Amino acid sequence: MGTTTYPVPAGALFVSPTGKSTGTGTSAAPFASVQAAVDRAASGATLVLRAGSYAESVVVPSGKKITIQSYPGEAVWFDGATTLKNWQSSGGRWFSADWKYDFDSTPTFTRGESDGTAAGWKWLNPAYPMAAHPEQVWIDGVAQAEVASLAALKAGTFFTDVAADRLYLGSDPTGRTVRTSTLTKALSLRGEGAVVRGIGVRNYATSVWMMGAVTVEAPRATLENVVIYDTATTGLFVGAANATIRDVTLARNGLMGLGANYADALVIDDLLSLENNAEHFNTAPVSGGVKITKSRGVTVTDSAMLRNDGPGLWLDQSVYDVRIAGSDFVENKGAGAFLELSNKIDFVNNLVLRNVGNGVKINNTGAVNLWNNTIIGGDRAVNIVQDSRSSTDAAVPGHNSRRPFPDATMPWLIRDISIGNNVIGESSGNCTVCIEDYTHRYTPAELRISSDGNVIQRNSASAPTWFVVWSRGTANVDPYVFTTWQSYRSTTGQDANSTAVEGRPVTDPSGRLLAGVTAATRGLPGIVASILGSSTPTIGARFP
Repeated sequence: MGTTTYPVPAGALFVSPTGKSTGTGTSAAPFASVQAAVDRAASGATLVLRAGSYAESVVVPSGKKITIQSYPGEAVWFDGATTLKNWQSSGGRWFSADWKYDFDSTPTFTRGESDGTAAGWKWLNPAYPMAAHPEQVWIDGVAQAEVASLAALKAGTFFTDVAADRLYLGSDPTGRTVRTSTLTKALSLRGEGAVVRGIGVRNYATSVWMMGAVTVEAPRATLENVVIYDTATTGLFVGAANATIRDVTLARNGLMGLGANYADALVIDDLLSLENNAEHFNTAPVSGGVKITKSRGVTVTDSAMLRNDGPGLWLDQSVYDVRIAGSDFVENKGAGAFLELSNKIDFVNNLVLRNVGNGVKINNTGAVNLWNNTIIGGDRAVNIVQDSRSSTDAAVPGHNSRRPFPDATMPWLIRDISIGNNVIGESSGNCTVCIEDYTHRYTPAELRISSDGNVIQRNSASAPTWFVVWSRGTANVDPYVFTTWQSYRSTTGQDANSTAVEGRPVTDPSGRLLAGVTAATRGLPGIVASILGSSTPTIGARFP
């Protein structure tokens, strides 16, 4: 924050934390609050915010096209926390009676709804039962963990006694600054064409069902050079078409960095989504760096999803026509990239390293170009699976209600998948490239899945146990499990021009291909060449 230099247009309205209620919005007499400026502004206005913190929850209403930007060279924050004072000691604990808040701890996207009970629909991890409670406390900038009872209080934790209007600390606050989240939302963008740039957002007590501390609720919004961190659940939510998210950082948010639904023509460029799901919700149904659902025509470029507790990027529930290129998915606790119940995806020139889950998981998703990626590590480096969920079954969650049923563009099949010129290896699980049909209906050949021109690495002759897993369709309930490269190639006819490397790494820790490692590259499909900006074949992700 404080590095952007957006021009101040003529007629701009000014806002300052030192402004007065009588301010008129001029540079000499700025408004005292952003909401006051929004209320007074005509559609098309630009609000210029002077340096400092704004303890506000701002709504840009429908019918107003508003730009909110920082003054050139000044740091501007929407801050949902305030300083809590008047601490008293009691039996090795400390409490303040200035706590007057009761936030909603619903753990789902539906207010008042209990946590799910079916597999994959339980939001709360039993090891972290307070994850959905939006209360947040920092002592001298260090986050404290919330506990469910006074008896559980210890150093580094806090407890809120709502009935008694008390907040308890397990650590001595004497001579220290205690900050607590007291606001739930920062920005609700309901006017079409809203622009927010050069702004920081932090410390909001956002409930799960509120969708995000910042929510895009109308088309054609742009967020640029925005930082959102330490919110209780989701940092940013996009729920409208034609949004552009550029040069945005989302870090340490409690559930997820960015969520999007019905966000057609969404453009995400130069996004950093870092260490989200800080409250350790279960991976499913929602968690991690970015999750996009029921959206069409999505682009994710030059972005980084790093160390999120959950997937780095998760496409789910009928996402169609997606380009994911030039991005890094590194050390996430779920899959690096999870492509689920979707169709028509170009996953090109990406770096996928050391994720705990699968490197790239493709589940009931087809028409995928998986080209020129470096995919190193993960339980299974590349895992392509078909389960029993059917696009013709209306009872299965995930259909896009805006589309015809059944949707011909969304077959939910691992069909027409092309794997070329990748570097794949260092799986920690039982196979490196794994293609399975749990319904025992299809072989990869019948699904038109092809692979060639790759470098595929195996740590040793016995690790992973299988080099490749390959579905046998109706012929056998168990897939082929190939323990040698030769048996895989001779049986399937795949990867005729690929190189297998066993017992040594093929990349350095940054993902760069080591000298002497190569394969006979394949000619690029037109769409891949267009994304790469070159028709010259190379191996793996391309470094600057």
